[in-house]
Amino acid sequence: MQKQLWKTLGFLAAVLATSTALGQNNRGDTIADIPFAFTVANHTVPAGHYNVTRLGETTLRISSPHGQGTVVLTHAVAGKAPESKGKMVFHRYGESYFLSEVWVADNGTGRKIFQSRAEEKLARKQIEMEIAVLQISR
Repeated sequence: MQKQLWKTLGFLAAVLATSTALGQNNRGDTIADIPFAFTVANHTVPAGHYNVTRLGETTLRISSPHGQGTVVLTHAVAGKAPESKGKMVFHRYGESYFLSEVWVADNGTGRKIFQSRAEEKLARKQIEMEIAVLQISR
């Protein structure tokens, strides 16, 4: 019975967090047109227009206007002085892209996304990794 109560409370907390995030003003969103399919948090999404919204201290929501996307856990990474444009950093293994970092314009702190299982597997195989940087609209 107590286990069921905790599950219900957890579900309600997730719904509340999502509804609060959906009601927020989108001025803080990062908007990017990504020209290739990529993987984030074990989800592969197609090329397209994406909004990246910070939901909390450690989470980002990455979503397309068509409802594709996911919520990911992140941690802060410090960079150089704030840049005038934001950027998204991808790790590329052959033709596979994995979202690694999101940097908002005029902010010296970025968000690093934890590696997916697929990327960890490629890294363990010591497949050559390249870094692809995409400048973002805002």
